[in-house]
Amino acid sequence: MPPGRAASTWGFDEQDGMNKTLMGWAGALMVAVLATGCSKEPVPAAAAASGAAPASGAASGAGGPVSVSSVRAIAKDVDVMLEATGTISALNSVDIRPQVSSVITKVNIREGQFVKAGQPLFTLDARNDEVNLAKAKAQLARDTASLADAQRQLARSRDLLAQNFISQGAVDTNQTLVDTQQAVVTADRAAIQAAQVGLSYNLIVAPAAGRAGAINVYAGSTVQPGGTALVTITQLDPIAVAFSLPQRNLNDALQTMRAGGGKVVAVLPESRGEVVGKLQFVDNAVDPNSGTVKVKAVFDNANEKLWPGAFVNVRLAVSTLKGAIVVPQASVIRGPRGTIVYTIDASNKAAARPVELLYASGLDAVVKGIEPGDKVVVDGRQNLRAGVPVVERTASGAGAGRPKAGGAATGASAASGAGAITP
Repeated sequence: MPPGRAASTWGFDEQDGMNKTLMGWAGALMVAVLATGCSKEPVPAAAAASGAAPASGAASGAGGPVSVSSVRAIAKDVDVMLEATGTISALNSVDIRPQVSSVITKVNIREGQFVKAGQPLFTLDARNDEVNLAKAKAQLARDTASLADAQRQLARSRDLLAQNFISQGAVDTNQTLVDTQQAVVTADRAAIQAAQVGLSYNLIVAPAAGRAGAINVYAGSTVQPGGTALVTITQLDPIAVAFSLPQRNLNDALQTMRAGGGKVVAVLPESRGEVVGKLQFVDNAVDPNSGTVKVKAVFDNANEKLWPGAFVNVRLAVSTLKGAIVVPQASVIRGPRGTIVYTIDASNKAAARPVELLYASGLDAVVKGIEPGDKVVVDGRQNLRAGVPVVERTASGAGAGRPKAGGAATGASAASGAGAITP
């Protein structure tokens, strides 16, 4: 056989073998695909339509009830608050300085001591002023004696004038002498008063009641009127809190002032409680740089919870919502279609109730759209849809602060996206 023909026959046989192999692989692949399609379980129509995963917990897969906790909506009066950050300041703070240059001979108080108005604080060296007072008194005694002599001379001259022994001019001269000496005596009395005033500067007393700060001098220290303050007396009870309000709330603050000051709540840091006071002052101008107005509230501070210079959160009550429907902020859900809460009906099924959020602060929210006594879902609302059966459990976390069957409530933890609203 010629070499060319043998090569041609071998190429035809090779190609035919490869074609048979590829057809075998294609048939095996088709059988595998058909087997997989026949064994796949059908997808539920509801899940395919919604595309959402089934609810977690007891509701997943079998459509059982969702475990939730709930509280009842209550009706009560709610104060509408304006919130701000305030600085505690003393109503009266006095730097004590001497009015004369002298040397301190005694310190009569201790640092941090509470003092009363008029209580001695420092004693200065008074020897020089005592000498000046004594000199003034001696001068008065001498001039008083001279006045008495001039008055006797005037009386004798009048007797002699009546007997025509002297002229009227002599009597007038004696009268002038008496008048002059009376003026001298009056000046001496004024000099004594001035010496007494200078002497009084040597005993420094408290101008008002308050707490003494750090004492900057000791016995033997030389002090001057323009020098460093000896001590600062700060009034702590009552005490003030100064804060600023936006310009839009100026009328609210003024109306609160006209109504007697309203209620101002100072929230102490680190959960140390609250102190209630009254609005006392609204500034007479709005700061053009910040668009705010300065206000001040006064608080009783007998227990010294408020300390000058510290920061506190302040809430000013500007109005009261009577009979407002209150629910925990944790139960309020905000979405693109509005604000809702989930309630539980008589058949223990969840119902989505659209509500209007009127006011929110702290742990509570005031809403419109439900009635007092309605059961509102707090925990587990993320697993709910309208009409889903629910089973109630003991509240925890956000719902632990409220009773399940009405009555007074203390609030619940704020849920994500349900923050406080500033009116």
